Parts: sequence; structure tokens; C-alpha cells
Amino acid sequence: MSKTDRKSSKAERQFIEDVVRLLLPWGVPSAAARLYGYLLLRPRPVSLDQISDQLGISKSSASVAARLLESYTLARRHREPGTKRALYAVADDYETMIQQQNRLLDTLADQFAAGTRITTSRDVSARLKEMADFYRIMRGAMEDAVDRWKRSRSS
Repeated sequence: MSKTDRKSSKAERQFIEDVVRLLLPWGVPSAAARLYGYLLLRPRPVSLDQISDQLGISKSSASVAARLLESYTLARRHREPGTKRALYAVADDYETMIQQQNRLLDTLADQFAAGTRITTSRDVSARLKEMADFYRIMRGAMEDAVDRWKRSRSS
């Protein structure tokens, strides 16, 4: 292994661990966060065997982490032609990720608005209304960001 390969490997490991530190506070399990960091650096889809070997985790842990990332729309499953083997790559469908976030923001805003109708406390009602307004504004900001992003890609 050349000195450059060792630096690259060390730099990749650091990148992956930095991704883990960023995603853990958001509730992403460590194995899934490590897998996401790893996939971000892969130019092509990789197998569960490769993931297991490179990250030093069991194949079953790699599979669970990959399926979780799929459910978050952060990873995509590919099929290797002529086999049943699944390959995984980082997802590039950012719009779907944002649409899922927007559905969550809508649900939160609706729930808080419902709370304003059942509480007898003005203070609680005001707080819930403010929270509902905040999440609706955030949803709109995310939609605007997606629109700006789309326009920037088409120009």
C-alpha cells in the first residue's frame, strides 16, 4: 500500500466518522450512519459482502443498516445482473427525501393545530399555534429551496 493509499484510507475513515457524528443526533443508528458515509464515497454500488468487509460489521448488520437507509431514501438497492445479490449505492433523489420531510412537517403542523382546538389554556394554544406556523413556514422554505435547486440544475 502506497503512502497516498494510507492517507486516502485514513481520510475516508475520518470522513465516515464525521458523517456518523452528524447523523447520530438525528436518531440515525451508528451502523446506518457509517454505511451512509461509506456509500457517499463509493463511485459504484457495493455488495453487502463489501460493506461488511470494509466497515468491519456483520453482513446482517450491514443488511439492516442498508434497509434503514433505503427507508430514509438515503440509499438505493440495485440488482447485479444475473444474480439475486443486492448492491447498494447512495441515493441521488434529493427531491423525494425533501418530499418525505415535508409530509412530516405537514403532519406536525396539523397535529399542533389540532391541539389548539382541544386546549383550554390560552398559553398552550398560543404555543401550539406558533409551532404549527413555524413548521408550515419551514415546509414552504424547503419547497422554495427545491425549486431553486431545480432551476440551478436546468440552467
